[in-house]
Order: sequence, then C-alpha cells, then structure tokens
Amino acid sequence: MTTVKSCDSQAEWDNEVLTRGGHPLQLWGWGETKAAHNWKVKRLFILSGDEVIGVAQLLIRTLPLPFKALVYVPRGPVCEERERAVVLEALAGYAKDACGAVAISIEPDWETMPDIKGWQAATNTILIPRTLILDLSHNEDDLLARMTKKTRQYIRKSAGESIEVRRVKGRGELDACLDIYKETAERAGFGIHADEYYYDIFDNLGEHSPVFAAFQGTKPIAFLWLAISQRTAFELYGGMNDEGQRLRANYALKWHAIQTMKKWGIELYDFNGLLNDGVSTFKQGFADHETMLAGTYDKPLSPLYNIWTRALPAAKKVIQKIKNR
Repeated sequence: MTTVKSCDSQAEWDNEVLTRGGHPLQLWGWGETKAAHNWKVKRLFILSGDEVIGVAQLLIRTLPLPFKALVYVPRGPVCEERERAVVLEALAGYAKDACGAVAISIEPDWETMPDIKGWQAATNTILIPRTLILDLSHNEDDLLARMTKKTRQYIRKSAGESIEVRRVKGRGELDACLDIYKETAERAGFGIHADEYYYDIFDNLGEHSPVFAAFQGTKPIAFLWLAISQRTAFELYGGMNDEGQRLRANYALKWHAIQTMKKWGIELYDFNGLLNDGVSTFKQGFADHETMLAGTYDKPLSPLYNIWTRALPAAKKVIQKIKNR
C-alpha cells in the first residue's frame, strides 16, 4: 500500500535527499527561499508500507479562481527508476486531493519519463531540458581533452592574468557579485529578482550554495553561483563586468568551479540549460556532448486544465510581476 507523509524536519529531509542522490533544488533551503517569495511548500515522503520509496518537494502556487492552485516539482521527485510510476501517481493524488490543483507539473532530473497514463509532455517549461552535464568521474586531463581547443587556450590565458579565483566570503563580496549580475542582466536584456531573493538563497542553502568569483585585487570581475547536493552541482547564476570580459575571466572561473566540485566528490556538473545564444556557445566549449533531460510533464487534475494552458502565457506574465516585486 502506497501512502504519503509530510516531513517537517530539515535534518531528516536533507538527509533523505542527499543520500538518495537528489538534486539541490530538492533541498530544504531551496524550498525555504521559494516559500519566502510567493510559493507554498510541501515536503513529502512516499512510502510503500513502512519503507520510504521516494521524496518530493512540492512548490504550490495559488492561482485565481476557478483554477485554485498549480503544483510544481523542480528536478524531482527523488526515487529509484523502478519506483517512478508509483511515486508520480501518489504525488498526483496528493496534488489533487490536498491542494485542489488544476495540474501537477514536474521537471525531473531524469533523461526518460515512464509511460504513465494521464501524464503528458508540456511545452511551457521553467528549467531547460537541453543542457550539458559533465561526468566528474573522469580525470582532469580527460575533461580538458573533451573541451574545444579554444576553450583550453582561454582557460590557460585567463588563469595567467592578474586575477585570483576563489570562493566568495560574506555579504559584502556577494553584494559586489550582485552588482555584476545587474550589469550583466542590463547588457543581455533579461530580468532578475530583487536582492532579497539572492540573499535568501545564500542564507537558506548555506554550504549547499557556494559562490565563486574571479577577483582583480579585492574586487570581483566575474562570478559563478552554484547549488550543490551530494551528487550534483547545478549552475544558478553568473556574470562578468567589462574587465572580466576583457580578461575572459569566465573561462578560468568555470574551470576552477569544475575542479573544485570534483575535489569535493560531486559526481555531476550541470550547466543549467542550453539555448541558441552566445552564453550557450561558451558553455558548449567545455564538452564534446549535450544532455537532453526528460523535460516538463503535466498531469491534468481538473476539467479546467485546457483552459489553464490557454491562459498560461498571460498568467506567466502576472506571476513574473509578482516574482520581481
């Protein structure tokens, strides 16, 4: 018999996620950050009898009537492949009965999705399924050999410049990185959150969210922010100022982050999405392959689901306004 039980203990929750090889977006601190910024959070154990067979951190967004709510599971649930179908059906039942959700939407950390009746691929995504994931079990020479020649050259050149690459210490250095992020966002034309959102990630994830930067003297000129679990390092944010661009500091910085994750015993390094843009071209120089994850899957839980999906483009604009306040 499959049952669902809530978890209210951070230590118990993170232990389950980490020991099961879960993604950092399933850690307690990520949920706490979302809970402070217009989401509700539920953390669930799925049990078969007395045995926990899966865990999932649900982000719940209250929607205008008559839709009630949307349940979203970023890079989850966390479970063995053989348990995926059972776990997903248990989560769908919970989302319908306990949350009154119009749908449950998942973006799992899997390359394939089990064939389960009622679940369907969705075109509206938050996390990009086309990405690049490095296997850090390879030695550094192998990792370098899989890069493009130009990337290796720029790593050597930027590492030889008058910069120091190290982990960011404290709120003051984080603020300097956020200033770079604002410059990057303005230059590239994408929206960002208010500073409080990034402070919450930094505080709530703690050791599971290291920020690395390339410094010229005491000032950062490029930064790279990760979320990490026991198994996976996942890029969250990054950017550089004009001096960082001139020195190509992002090459030495990213290689330093990869090397550090390998030293810390992390198995996988996820570049967090590939588009058809210059940033993706830069990322692609670090490997000779791409990774395609399963993508976004929805299970409709209400007759209003089709109306919701048609309204989604407008609803996403409303959510974006809420998110950036």
